[in-house]
Amino acid sequence: MSDESKSTNITWHDHEVNREDREKQNGHKSCVLWYTGLSGYGKSTLAQAVSTALFEMGCRTYVLDGDNIRHGLNKNLGFSPEDRTENIRRIGEVAKLFADAGIITSTAFISPYRADRDQARALLPESFIEVYVKADLAVCEERDPKGLYKKARAGEIPEFTGISAPYEEPLNAEIVVDTGKAPLEACVQTVIDALKERGILS
Repeated sequence: MSDESKSTNITWHDHEVNREDREKQNGHKSCVLWYTGLSGYGKSTLAQAVSTALFEMGCRTYVLDGDNIRHGLNKNLGFSPEDRTENIRRIGEVAKLFADAGIITSTAFISPYRADRDQARALLPESFIEVYVKADLAVCEERDPKGLYKKARAGEIPEFTGISAPYEEPLNAEIVVDTGKAPLEACVQTVIDALKERGILS
């Protein structure tokens, strides 16, 4: 899909209440935690657990989950390379709006292509935190909570990332967690500690 805008006669409107005002009221800075990794690696589980921990700390937080978004905003997109790119483009723009609203925003998407993740990063270069959720593929296939790997191996799911479609691992993710080796609580603490180190949390 083309990046060229088809909208004309439009003007950007600045808000009287800006991001800094919202962050001051919230007592923390906003950012985008971009969780990436193969299906079954625990992206959504970790994103939700971190969001719960932040909420209990009094933070404003929200999770944009891949499957949930495809039920609504992106339900017209499939899993071709072009649709995957458009899927991530839209999420990047939505995440940018959430960050502007002062929210610690998590996105849990496979987002298999580095170029697409880099495009999302470019929208918020100082507030984008890539979280690479990794594990051995054998561990993920053993988990396979949705039975997707079994179907993919049987050829029932075309363009399945990690099996019949590529996944480009992050080269310089800000946070890396191995959910096959570390318990969920430890992975959550790794993310929380990183937010404190970056001054998102005081």
